[in-house]
Amino acid sequence: MELWIQCKVIECKAAVAWEPGKALSIEEVEVAPPKAHEVRIKIVASGVCHSDWAYLYDVAKMKPRPFPLILGHEGAGIVESVGPGVTKVSKGDKVIPLFLPQCGQCERCLSPKTNLCTKDWDKTQQGVLADGTSRITCKNQQIYQFIGVSTFSEYTVVPEDNVTKIHPDAPLDKVCLLGCGVSTGYGAAVNTGKVESGSTCAVFGLGAVGLAAVMGCKAAGASRIIAVDINPDKSEIAKTFGATEFVNPKDHSKPIQEVLREQSNGGVDFCLECVGNVGVMRAAVEACSPAGGICVIVGWIEVEELSLAPLDILLGRTLKGTYFGGWKSVEAVPKLVQDYMSGKLLLDEFVTHRLTLDQVNQAFNHMITGKSIRSVIEM
Repeated sequence: MELWIQCKVIECKAAVAWEPGKALSIEEVEVAPPKAHEVRIKIVASGVCHSDWAYLYDVAKMKPRPFPLILGHEGAGIVESVGPGVTKVSKGDKVIPLFLPQCGQCERCLSPKTNLCTKDWDKTQQGVLADGTSRITCKNQQIYQFIGVSTFSEYTVVPEDNVTKIHPDAPLDKVCLLGCGVSTGYGAAVNTGKVESGSTCAVFGLGAVGLAAVMGCKAAGASRIIAVDINPDKSEIAKTFGATEFVNPKDHSKPIQEVLREQSNGGVDFCLECVGNVGVMRAAVEACSPAGGICVIVGWIEVEELSLAPLDILLGRTLKGTYFGGWKSVEAVPKLVQDYMSGKLLLDEFVTHRLTLDQVNQAFNHMITGKSIRSVIEM
């Protein structure tokens, strides 16, 4: 009887995106039992990331995703049941679902150079799991799972390699942010950029990802951390995470890259672009010192082209990209949770709004109007 209870379909609430450009709709959905090597999770909390908004409203800059779908990819929850063959987590475990898998067996997982595991990548990017279908339906229609996760649902099902067990005392409404934004920005500085002690850094864009990058620069020992944003309200909060200076491009008649070069003796040592705008990316590259400056592109955008002149890099600049901050997801996220719990990593300071699932569209509005750093949806 217990096995039958664990394996039944669950009816719950979810925020469904029926079509691009339309507000999310709160619906009753059915979440199927997990199949082999899958895990069904009761989502407790989910951060609201800019990528969720972009794939719904800024679709011209993104590769097409199938609709209808359930967005959300920055969550935390508790394992409700597991499918056959699952060995890494058990019912009742606190977990963070991961849009980036780590199977531990593919060539990329075995390489220290990358975290881009190939396990079921092509399928989860199209909103389905290993067998080519989603585990969520609504009104007799398949609902696609955004990058294989879908945390804007009270329950979801993910592959075993897309979930990691965390400390049993971890506060899920805080550590959910490690499922995307904070891990991405922090890792961009400490892993991808390898920011050096005593260096001068500039961080473009002070949303959650950018502020996490500021925090990473501080952790790496940078002596100057210049926070750049067009929203003057971000100045004080940037200092909380370690910024030593704040520059608003709107306060200057010169391009921001010229301003930064003048303020840093010809260019900063490290630039981290956390906006996802090709114009800002170009400015970040040009703000770096030509003599070995490193620019890391963190902001997410897919289809627009970034234009550079050969001289932008010929003299010695390095341009890098990062995905999930370079972390090997399954093994790294529990360690980041521990760092938060021991006081080495800030998370509480990112959360400006706590909302219910019914208020998810308000969370998008808070984000695009600059009122929030991170909104957390509590289920």
